[in-house]
Amino acid sequence: MTTIEPKFIPLDFERLDPDVMVRAGREFLDRMWRRRSVRHFTSEPPPKECIDLAIRTACSAPSGANRQPWRFVIVDDRDLKRQIRIAAEKEEKESYEHRFPQEWKDALAPLGTDWRKPFLETAPVLVVVFKETYGRDDRGRKVTNYYVNESVGLACGLFIAAIHSMGLATVTHTPSPMGFLAELLERPANEKPYILFPVGYPADDAKVPDISRKTLDEVVQWNRGE
Repeated sequence: MTTIEPKFIPLDFERLDPDVMVRAGREFLDRMWRRRSVRHFTSEPPPKECIDLAIRTACSAPSGANRQPWRFVIVDDRDLKRQIRIAAEKEEKESYEHRFPQEWKDALAPLGTDWRKPFLETAPVLVVVFKETYGRDDRGRKVTNYYVNESVGLACGLFIAAIHSMGLATVTHTPSPMGFLAELLERPANEKPYILFPVGYPADDAKVPDISRKTLDEVVQWNRGE
């Protein structure tokens, strides 16, 4: 068995003064605390570079064994968005009417959602994220990927933060099942749909559910619990 010697380079890191650190943290918190999932978009396309920058930011996420098991497919073709909406609403209608237990429907009720997903057409851009369940080496041999769901989830979180930081909006959409996305977008067998992000500017009359977030005390524990 061949042993691969790891290679290292100096860390590019800037240590900040504590007051600068806290100020930066507060500014980021303030910006992200205003982030909301948006389902009402204008048709105005955002700068294409913003989408590229958000994806590049997402790709800075850590991943198992650095396999980077993600693929981002950008959709701005009107007809293709229409096909995605039709397929997604078909699955969503089936889920709302037959698959979801009542408890799930009750949990969704405060959000005011149903099987209709017009934002899949009105949003100027859809970014569909696929997880790469396994890779291929330069000889076409199957390569195992590790911690795929965790890795792609981290990348998606950074994508959301990047989109919001540039003054755009998005919503996480996960129709179930999502196999139609792989078919419509002609992805290979080793790529499975993970999440779909409509991206754009919020409509002028956009509204969001009147909900709250948990407090810090509700989600944090230092050391052992009491």
